[in-house]
Amino acid sequence: MNQAAICAGTYDPITMGHLDVIERAARIFPRVVIGVATNPGKNTLFNLEERIELVRQSTAHMSGIEIDSFNGLLVDFAESKGVQMIVRGLRAFSDFEYEFQMALTNRKLKPETETVFLMPKQDYSYVSSSNVREVAMLGGDTSMFVPAPVQRALEAKLNSSSH
Repeated sequence: MNQAAICAGTYDPITMGHLDVIERAARIFPRVVIGVATNPGKNTLFNLEERIELVRQSTAHMSGIEIDSFNGLLVDFAESKGVQMIVRGLRAFSDFEYEFQMALTNRKLKPETETVFLMPKQDYSYVSSSNVREVAMLGGDTSMFVPAPVQRALEAKLNSSSH
């Protein structure tokens, strides 16, 4: 069996929930590729290079982590990295239908690719990047939702854009 997995997302920004799922994946798989989606259709707060750097800083304490960007199909990115296992986080039951459809679509596109679902700690089950961005933009404290490097970057980004 291929001892590697992919954790992919836009990570705008990476949250404690994302980090929790990545840490869980790293306990199962010796190699975890974090795919940062370019996603040109999304209007992101952080550009691609900033998101990659924030993921790098937030996962620096972990071993076996690779970070790369991708656009296009996740299954194609996984194949290019020699990975057949996709790890997805399920925050709440509301995520399940979308993730289930994506897993079945990915299976149809690349039958050799498997999807594994991991649940974050209950403390993070409601945290999303969009909620973090909204709280930050409205001046709220996001430090309990994001790793320290992200908190600093949010403060810097929002303080520079308000001047």
